[in-house]
Amino acid sequence: MTQALITGGTAGMGLSFARFLAAEGCDLVLVARSRQRLEATANRIADEFGVDVRTIVADLTTDDGCAEVGAAVTDVDVLVNNAGMGLGEGFTGASLDREEKLLDLNVRAVLRLTRTALPAMMERGQGSIVNVSSVAGFGPIMPGSTYNASKAWVTNFSESIAPLARRKNVRVMAFCPGFVRTEFHASANIPTSDIPSWMWLDSDAVVETAMRDLRRGKVVSVPSLHYKVITALIRHTPHSILSRIAERASAISARGHIH
Repeated sequence: MTQALITGGTAGMGLSFARFLAAEGCDLVLVARSRQRLEATANRIADEFGVDVRTIVADLTTDDGCAEVGAAVTDVDVLVNNAGMGLGEGFTGASLDREEKLLDLNVRAVLRLTRTALPAMMERGQGSIVNVSSVAGFGPIMPGSTYNASKAWVTNFSESIAPLARRKNVRVMAFCPGFVRTEFHASANIPTSDIPSWMWLDSDAVVETAMRDLRRGKVVSVPSLHYKVITALIRHTPHSILSRIAERASAISARGHIH
Protein backbone atom coordinates (compact mmCIF):
# COMPACT_ATOMS: atom_id res chain seq x y z
CA MET A 1 0.00 0.00 0.00
CA THR A 2 1.30 3.44 -0.97
CA GLN A 3 1.95 5.78 1.95
CA ALA A 4 2.17 9.57 1.94
CA LEU A 5 3.38 11.98 4.63
CA ILE A 6 1.92 15.48 4.59
CA THR A 7 3.08 18.30 6.82
CA GLY A 8 0.45 20.84 7.82
CA GLY A 9 -2.12 18.21 6.92
CA THR A 10 -5.15 19.41 8.89
CA ALA A 11 -6.20 22.48 6.91
CA GLY A 12 -5.96 24.27 3.60
CA MET A 13 -3.88 22.68 0.87
CA GLY A 14 -2.45 20.12 3.29
CA LEU A 15 -5.94 18.80 3.93
CA SER A 16 -6.69 18.88 0.20
CA PHE A 17 -3.55 16.82 -0.50
CA ALA A 18 -4.58 14.38 2.24
CA ARG A 19 -8.08 13.92 0.86
CA PHE A 20 -6.87 13.61 -2.74
CA LEU A 21 -4.35 10.91 -1.87
CA ALA A 22 -6.73 9.08 0.48
CA ALA A 23 -9.34 8.98 -2.30
CA GLU A 24 -6.77 7.09 -4.37
CA GLY A 25 -6.34 4.55 -1.59
CA CYS A 26 -3.12 5.93 -0.16
CA ASP A 27 -2.38 5.47 3.55
CA LEU A 28 -1.40 8.70 5.27
CA VAL A 29 0.89 10.15 7.90
CA LEU A 30 -0.38 13.60 8.87
CA VAL A 31 1.82 16.09 10.71
CA ALA A 32 0.60 19.17 12.60
CA ARG A 33 1.04 20.95 15.94
CA SER A 34 -2.51 20.65 17.30
CA ARG A 35 -3.18 17.15 18.62
CA GLN A 36 -6.95 17.60 18.91
CA ARG A 37 -7.38 18.91 15.38
CA LEU A 38 -4.93 16.38 13.98
CA GLU A 39 -6.71 13.40 15.49
CA ALA A 40 -10.14 14.68 14.43
CA THR A 41 -8.92 15.12 10.84
CA ALA A 42 -7.31 11.69 10.80
CA ASN A 43 -10.48 10.03 12.05
CA ARG A 44 -12.64 11.77 9.45
CA ILE A 45 -10.38 10.79 6.57
CA ALA A 46 -10.00 7.20 7.77
CA ASP A 47 -13.76 6.80 8.11
CA GLU A 48 -14.54 8.40 4.76
CA PHE A 49 -11.91 6.71 2.60
CA GLY A 50 -11.12 3.51 4.49
CA VAL A 51 -7.37 4.12 4.64
CA ASP A 52 -4.92 3.96 7.52
CA VAL A 53 -4.08 7.41 8.89
CA ARG A 54 -1.26 7.89 11.39
CA THR A 55 -0.56 11.18 13.12
CA ILE A 56 2.57 12.93 14.37
CA VAL A 57 2.20 15.95 16.63
CA ALA A 58 5.32 18.03 15.95
CA ASP A 59 6.55 21.60 15.67
CA LEU A 60 8.75 21.67 12.58
CA THR A 61 10.41 24.92 13.64
CA THR A 62 12.29 22.87 16.25
CA ASP A 63 15.09 20.30 15.97
CA ASP A 64 13.07 17.76 17.95
CA GLY A 65 10.04 18.17 15.71
CA CYS A 66 12.07 17.74 12.53
CA ALA A 67 13.84 14.71 13.97
CA GLU A 68 10.57 13.03 14.95
CA VAL A 69 9.02 13.54 11.53
CA GLY A 70 12.29 12.66 9.82
CA ALA A 71 12.20 9.23 11.44
CA ALA A 72 8.93 8.55 9.60
CA VAL A 73 9.74 9.84 6.12
CA THR A 74 12.19 7.09 5.20
CA ASP A 75 9.30 4.68 4.63
CA VAL A 76 6.90 6.89 2.66
CA ASP A 77 6.30 6.87 -1.09
CA VAL A 78 5.08 10.48 -1.25
CA LEU A 79 6.31 13.42 0.83
CA VAL A 80 4.38 16.68 0.70
CA ASN A 81 6.27 19.50 2.41
CA ASN A 82 3.23 21.72 2.81
CA ALA A 83 3.67 23.35 6.24
CA GLY A 84 4.64 26.99 5.97
CA MET A 85 4.07 30.39 7.51
CA GLY A 86 3.99 34.07 6.63
CA LEU A 87 4.27 37.20 8.72
CA GLY A 88 1.79 40.05 8.74
CA GLU A 89 4.62 42.52 9.33
CA GLY A 90 7.51 43.73 7.20
CA PHE A 91 11.12 42.80 7.87
CA THR A 92 11.81 45.70 10.24
CA GLY A 93 8.50 45.23 12.07
CA ALA A 94 8.75 41.51 12.82
CA SER A 95 10.94 40.27 15.63
CA LEU A 96 14.13 38.37 14.84
CA ASP A 97 12.66 35.33 16.58
CA ARG A 98 9.63 35.29 14.25
CA GLU A 99 11.80 35.80 11.18
CA GLU A 100 13.96 32.86 12.23
CA LYS A 101 10.89 30.68 12.81
CA LEU A 102 9.72 31.52 9.29
CA LEU A 103 13.05 30.33 7.90
CA ASP A 104 13.03 27.26 10.15
CA LEU A 105 9.63 26.17 8.84
CA ASN A 106 9.66 27.37 5.23
CA VAL A 107 13.28 26.46 4.48
CA ARG A 108 15.04 24.36 7.09
CA ALA A 109 12.25 21.83 7.65
CA VAL A 110 11.87 21.36 3.88
CA LEU A 111 15.62 20.80 3.59
CA ARG A 112 15.79 18.32 6.47
CA LEU A 113 12.79 16.22 5.53
CA THR A 114 13.77 16.10 1.86
CA ARG A 115 17.35 15.18 2.78
CA THR A 116 16.02 12.25 4.82
CA ALA A 117 13.35 11.05 2.40
CA LEU A 118 15.16 11.39 -0.92
CA PRO A 119 18.03 8.89 -0.41
CA ALA A 120 15.56 6.23 0.76
CA MET A 121 13.34 6.84 -2.27
CA MET A 122 16.31 6.75 -4.63
CA GLU A 123 17.47 3.47 -3.13
CA ARG A 124 14.02 1.96 -3.73
CA GLY A 125 13.88 3.45 -7.22
CA GLN A 126 10.57 5.21 -6.76
CA GLY A 127 8.91 8.04 -4.87
CA SER A 128 7.67 11.61 -5.13
CA ILE A 129 8.35 14.82 -3.22
CA VAL A 130 6.15 17.90 -3.53
CA ASN A 131 7.56 21.06 -2.00
CA VAL A 132 4.84 23.68 -1.65
CA SER A 133 6.29 27.01 -2.74
CA SER A 134 4.50 30.10 -4.08
CA VAL A 135 4.20 32.47 -7.02
CA ALA A 136 5.65 34.99 -4.57
CA GLY A 137 8.98 33.19 -4.85
CA PHE A 138 9.55 34.31 -8.43
CA GLY A 139 10.36 37.91 -7.55
CA PRO A 140 10.35 40.67 -4.89
CA ILE A 141 6.62 41.24 -5.23
CA MET A 142 5.77 41.48 -1.52
CA PRO A 143 7.37 44.73 -0.34
CA GLY A 144 9.34 44.37 2.89
CA SER A 145 8.54 40.67 3.29
CA THR A 146 11.00 37.78 3.61
CA TYR A 147 8.29 35.24 2.74
CA ASN A 148 9.00 35.55 -0.98
CA ALA A 149 12.71 34.96 -0.33
CA SER A 150 11.95 31.76 1.58
CA LYS A 151 9.73 30.49 -1.24
CA ALA A 152 12.35 31.41 -3.85
CA TRP A 153 14.65 29.03 -1.99
CA VAL A 154 12.05 26.26 -2.03
CA THR A 155 11.55 26.56 -5.79
CA ASN A 156 15.26 26.74 -6.61
CA PHE A 157 16.07 23.92 -4.21
CA SER A 158 13.48 21.68 -5.87
CA GLU A 159 14.74 22.55 -9.35
CA SER A 160 18.31 21.84 -8.26
CA ILE A 161 17.72 18.36 -6.88
CA ALA A 162 15.07 17.19 -9.38
CA PRO A 163 17.60 16.03 -12.03
CA LEU A 164 19.51 14.03 -9.42
CA ALA A 165 16.32 12.37 -8.21
CA ARG A 166 15.08 11.66 -11.75
CA ARG A 167 18.06 9.38 -12.39
CA LYS A 168 16.56 6.97 -9.86
CA ASN A 169 12.93 7.36 -10.97
CA VAL A 170 12.07 9.79 -8.13
CA ARG A 171 10.10 12.94 -8.85
CA VAL A 172 10.70 16.25 -7.09
CA MET A 173 8.43 19.19 -7.84
CA ALA A 174 7.97 22.73 -6.57
CA PHE A 175 4.28 23.61 -6.40
CA CYS A 176 3.76 27.37 -6.78
CA PRO A 177 0.16 28.54 -6.30
CA GLY A 178 -0.97 32.12 -5.94
CA PHE A 179 -3.71 33.21 -3.53
CA VAL A 180 -5.59 30.13 -2.31
CA ARG A 181 -8.66 30.21 -0.06
CA THR A 182 -7.23 28.70 3.12
CA GLU A 183 -6.56 29.79 6.71
CA PHE A 184 -3.03 30.91 5.81
CA HIS A 185 -3.58 34.65 5.53
CA ALA A 186 -5.79 34.92 8.61
CA SER A 187 -3.25 32.95 10.67
CA ALA A 188 -0.50 35.34 9.57
CA ASN A 189 -2.65 38.44 10.15
CA ILE A 190 -2.31 39.36 6.49
CA PRO A 191 -5.20 41.56 5.21
CA THR A 192 -6.86 40.26 2.04
CA SER A 193 -9.77 42.65 1.47
CA ASP A 194 -8.03 44.42 -1.43
CA ILE A 195 -7.25 41.22 -3.34
CA PRO A 196 -9.63 40.89 -6.32
CA SER A 197 -11.80 37.79 -6.46
CA TRP A 198 -10.28 36.55 -9.75
CA MET A 199 -6.94 36.06 -8.00
CA TRP A 200 -8.31 33.53 -5.51
CA LEU A 201 -8.02 29.81 -6.22
CA ASP A 202 -9.83 26.82 -4.75
CA SER A 203 -7.64 24.56 -2.61
CA ASP A 204 -8.96 21.24 -3.94
CA ALA A 205 -8.64 22.43 -7.54
CA VAL A 206 -5.02 23.55 -7.20
CA VAL A 207 -4.05 20.27 -5.52
CA GLU A 208 -5.58 18.36 -8.43
CA THR A 209 -3.39 20.44 -10.74
CA ALA A 210 -0.34 19.77 -8.60
CA MET A 211 -0.82 16.00 -8.65
CA ARG A 212 -1.48 15.99 -12.39
CA ASP A 213 1.68 18.01 -13.05
CA LEU A 214 3.70 15.78 -10.73
CA ARG A 215 2.67 12.70 -12.69
CA ARG A 216 3.52 14.44 -15.95
CA GLY A 217 7.04 14.96 -14.66
CA LYS A 218 6.92 18.72 -14.22
CA VAL A 219 9.54 20.20 -11.93
CA VAL A 220 7.68 23.48 -11.32
CA SER A 221 3.88 23.58 -11.22
CA VAL A 222 1.93 26.86 -11.39
CA PRO A 223 -1.85 26.35 -11.28
CA SER A 224 -4.30 28.41 -13.38
CA LEU A 225 -3.70 30.32 -16.60
CA HIS A 226 -3.66 33.79 -15.07
CA TYR A 227 -0.96 32.83 -12.58
CA LYS A 228 1.08 31.25 -15.37
CA VAL A 229 0.94 34.62 -17.15
CA ILE A 230 1.81 36.53 -13.98
CA THR A 231 4.72 34.18 -13.27
CA ALA A 232 6.06 34.57 -16.81
CA LEU A 233 5.92 38.36 -16.48
CA ILE A 234 7.73 38.28 -13.13
CA ARG A 235 10.40 35.92 -14.42
CA HIS A 236 11.12 37.98 -17.54
CA THR A 237 10.78 41.50 -16.17
CA PRO A 238 14.17 43.07 -15.40
CA HIS A 239 14.91 43.19 -11.69
CA SER A 240 15.41 46.94 -11.80
CA ILE A 241 11.81 47.38 -12.97
CA LEU A 242 10.46 44.88 -10.42
CA SER A 243 12.30 46.74 -7.68
CA ARG A 244 10.75 50.07 -8.71
CA ILE A 245 7.28 48.49 -8.78
CA ALA A 246 7.86 46.98 -5.34
CA GLU A 247 9.09 50.29 -3.94
CA ARG A 248 6.04 52.10 -5.30
CA ALA A 249 3.72 49.45 -3.87
CA SER A 250 5.47 49.76 -0.53
CA ALA A 251 4.98 53.54 -0.50
CA ILE A 252 1.28 53.20 -1.34
CA SER A 253 0.89 50.54 1.33
CA ALA A 254 2.46 52.82 3.91
CA ARG A 255 -0.20 55.44 3.14
CA GLY A 256 -2.89 52.85 3.85
CA HIS A 257 -4.20 52.39 0.31
CA ILE A 258 -3.22 48.72 -0.05
CA HIS A 259 -2.20 45.94 2.32
